[in-house]
Amino acid sequence: MVAKLKPLGDRVLVKPMTEEEVTKGGIILPDTAKEKPQRGEIVAVGPGRLDEQGKYIPMDVKKGDKVIYARYAGSEIKIEDDEYLILRESDILAKFS
Repeated sequence: MVAKLKPLGDRVLVKPMTEEEVTKGGIILPDTAKEKPQRGEIVAVGPGRLDEQGKYIPMDVKKGDKVIYARYAGSEIKIEDDEYLILRESDILAKFS
């Protein structure tokens, strides 16, 4: 199902990376105490943003890139028991390896 999903415009589909569930002191954190992840891997990329002449401006990210994004950005969706985010390219703050 995810392979069939194609973001529109300057949007990307991101699979958030899970954060550590145990603190350094060995305390297990419940789901309600965890912070929202800000890192993820891009699963699909839209064609890009249109400029004033109707031409596509290519995206700076591609499928497989690992990114850091704004904390409360995007829309959460659930596909086959996995959670994903649909973000605008402008919500992506950085790429990392």
